[in-house]
Amino acid sequence: MTNSFKSSINEVIDVIRKSKNIYIASHVQPDGDNIGSTLALGMALRKIDKDVKVIKVDDIPKNYWFLPNIEMIREYDIEENIDTFIALDSSDLERLGIGKQFALQAKNIINIDHHISNNNYGHINIVSPSAGATGEIIYELIKDAGIPIDKDIATCLYTAISTDTGSFMYSNTTYSTHLIAADLIKTGIDINHININLYQSRSLERTNLFIDSLNSLELFLDGKVGIVSVTQQMLKSNNASLEDTEGIVSFIRDIDSIEIACLLKEMKNDEIKVSLRSKKMIDVSEVCVKFDGGGHKRAAGCTIYGTINEAKDSILDEIINSFR
Repeated sequence: MTNSFKSSINEVIDVIRKSKNIYIASHVQPDGDNIGSTLALGMALRKIDKDVKVIKVDDIPKNYWFLPNIEMIREYDIEENIDTFIALDSSDLERLGIGKQFALQAKNIINIDHHISNNNYGHINIVSPSAGATGEIIYELIKDAGIPIDKDIATCLYTAISTDTGSFMYSNTTYSTHLIAADLIKTGIDINHININLYQSRSLERTNLFIDSLNSLELFLDGKVGIVSVTQQMLKSNNASLEDTEGIVSFIRDIDSIEIACLLKEMKNDEIKVSLRSKKMIDVSEVCVKFDGGGHKRAAGCTIYGTINEAKDSILDEIINSFR
């Protein structure tokens, strides 16, 4: 941990202690790191008697409903006098959805993230691309603030870290990641309960969508690139939702020949969300930056406006260029 990182943590703690009200939000299309980090920080700050509101910016996927105090994440009216707004795991203000409007009303914006593409939009920025998950940074913040980490907070932090490191399999998993996880386990959290909810509770609708999506698999560059598509029609025919696409792109990446896996999700006829995963060689964040997206070396995303076939052609061109 660098001195500048420690200094920024201390600066954030100082602002938090001086704030009367604090709003916390993360990015739209929430994931485990997003939800786990916001809940953990919200619970921790309530322990020191802070008026904390965790803003719901999008629907929460069902497999995270088991998390303690999930009801903390809810819709709020925008207030004029917001002391501090804390953005977690969001590389820019636009990704915060309705949260952006709260941020713009705040006297202080604290930006905490681990995405290398973060544009440092906060008054205070703690952006640590070496962290396996934003949950790791929140763990350090809570510890340095001297706030005890109980089982509920630990459950949320463990969920954040486990999901964003691919159950500790991704290359962003470090020595520090395992030390933090070990410390969280010492609180007595029920790892089996967490893992069943996160990884062993796939609905029939999600399963059918998964099978359907595999039928769209196309391979390029001698099997080094795999692209799958999920259309609105596929969602409708399987009675599934966009959250049910979770895990598809990782499954494609796990094919032995694949270096880059790509999932195209049709949000609307002319709006396609792209998720990229890579194994060893290619920095997919550099591919996604070409479309105003971003993320990590091995996991990134962007939005392409056009039909799903147009999006496929555009992203495939950039993927092929990345091998040159």
